[in-house]
Amino acid sequence: MTKKGSMKPGKKNKAEEPELEPLCCCEYLDRNGEKNHVAACLCDCQDLDEGCDRWITCKSVQPETYERIMDTISDRLRIPWLRGARKVNISLLPPLFLLPVFLRVASWHFLLGVVVLTSLPVLALWYYYLTHRRKEQTLFFLSLGLFSLGYMYYVFLQEVVPRGRVGPTQLALLTCGLLLILLALCRAKKDPGYLRNPANDDRSLSGSQTEYLNRTGPEKPKGFPGADPAGGLNNRGPKDEPKGCPRTSAGSPATGKEDWCAKCRLVRPARAWHCRICGACVRRMDHHCVWINSCVGESNHQAFMLALLVFLLTSVYGITLTLDTICTDRSVFTALFYCPGVYANYSSALCFTCVWYSVIIMGGMAYIFLIQLINISYNVTEREVQQALRQKTGRRLLCGLIVDTGQYNRGFLRNWHQFSTLGTHPFHHPAEDIV
Repeated sequence: MTKKGSMKPGKKNKAEEPELEPLCCCEYLDRNGEKNHVAACLCDCQDLDEGCDRWITCKSVQPETYERIMDTISDRLRIPWLRGARKVNISLLPPLFLLPVFLRVASWHFLLGVVVLTSLPVLALWYYYLTHRRKEQTLFFLSLGLFSLGYMYYVFLQEVVPRGRVGPTQLALLTCGLLLILLALCRAKKDPGYLRNPANDDRSLSGSQTEYLNRTGPEKPKGFPGADPAGGLNNRGPKDEPKGCPRTSAGSPATGKEDWCAKCRLVRPARAWHCRICGACVRRMDHHCVWINSCVGESNHQAFMLALLVFLLTSVYGITLTLDTICTDRSVFTALFYCPGVYANYSSALCFTCVWYSVIIMGGMAYIFLIQLINISYNVTEREVQQALRQKTGRRLLCGLIVDTGQYNRGFLRNWHQFSTLGTHPFHHPAEDIV
């Protein structure tokens, strides 16, 4: 009788639960969990009204008001979709509109080109430090990179190819290079080597990990004495372990000191680090790359290097073809700095501006590629380099361009052999490599 009596309230509560009505293509659930409509995106905007009033009256607007306005805009910026409107990431939009406008304005005059092409890297660096300081994921740089590739290819097809100096074979090679870049980026965007806690399946990382982390945000360590907020090494003994929290190993050997991550609640193997932006631990983490909006780790480091290499080769080839077309009878290097009459024709000016924009982007990527080559040759990651510089434990060479920690360096050939076999099979570190 007791069991039957205990079952009745459960059935009653289940019957009383309201059923969620299906959403139409223009409806959605906002950040407060309330049903809203795309047509009402401009309604009930108190923060935006207050900000506009203070801006009109020349009064300062608090930074918290800016954040609330941006959160409201990002939550209401949606497009109609089946079974509810889909949210559009606001960081995707600026490159789609601003890049063509800036490049076309820069094509009007030489001085405008100098101002615009100088300000673009400054604005990109400012936005990078802004998002890096707030430890937030952003699709701005991924959108900028992909749209830059697409727009440069579009200008090449519309302005360079019709002049008749680019043959079908050259166009096919450039197109193949562009497709290889996209394929390498798709591979680099996959799992970089997230560590999974076997004791908690809810924290297992899958293809939807990025969306989950964007919704919840990185975890803040609370109640763990000695936890490093920077995600660095934190060696903890059994006496420091919180009660009720099992020590779960994520592939680390039993010997050596254990590296406990208080945020992911697992024991990390050697060279694994916690990324505060992704909110997860990554095997052999190198760095968090904003250009792919993901970490570079054990599983995608090779694809990342391949994408950089193919990008540099394709960029050099495309720049060479363009300069040979708009500045005939001159070498590529000479035409890059001296191309008389290029601003007399708007089409040639646009091509020349896009060439210089590509050179600026290529210079930044070449620097990243060079640093990666040096780090791989010395078997260090960018994260280990930064830690060695802070702790002053690394050996600096060539004015700090090379930092050798000496911990994992096994010689040039063995270092590159280890890098070439990353992700193919579990690598067993020597005893001295265990953290």
